[in-house]
Amino acid sequence: MSREQRSNLAIGLILVLLGGWFLLAQFVPGMGDWLDIEYSWPLIVVGVGVLLFVIGLLTRTPDLAVPACIVGGIGCLLYWQNETGNWGSWAYAWALIPGFAGVGGILSGLLEGRGMRSFREGMTLIVISLVLFIIFGSIMGAFNTTGNLWPILLILLGVWLLVRAIWRRK
Repeated sequence: MSREQRSNLAIGLILVLLGGWFLLAQFVPGMGDWLDIEYSWPLIVVGVGVLLFVIGLLTRTPDLAVPACIVGGIGCLLYWQNETGNWGSWAYAWALIPGFAGVGGILSGLLEGRGMRSFREGMTLIVISLVLFIIFGSIMGAFNTTGNLWPILLILLGVWLLVRAIWRRK
């Protein structure tokens, strides 16, 4: 079966399942009540991420794990912000997006059997993302743990990247 046929098969199956769910929700009154769209709308974004991942698995396109993790991660952030009402956290939470891409890269590498290289690249993105998250969160006043010492994190990140660049050259 060609890649195009697998893609059409996966998308068709997902559309049939979604259509069946929505049709069932129309005819069975209590079926859709558990999903209160006012509070759980970010779960739709998470669902799109899961859907991308499933399509990637079914079509044997492991690289879809990267956008799937980005979309799913953003959906999780939106869910947390919606539950807590802390929408101002987006001022620094965006820094987690490269980390989501790193998680997707690791998953993609595992599914394709690329080994340690994809793991290292993914972990690099995750570390950079977390450091940026802490730095911007500290600047925006979200974390009091680092205080005025957040530039040290920036220096450590730079040293780490320099060491990695020198180490790889050898």
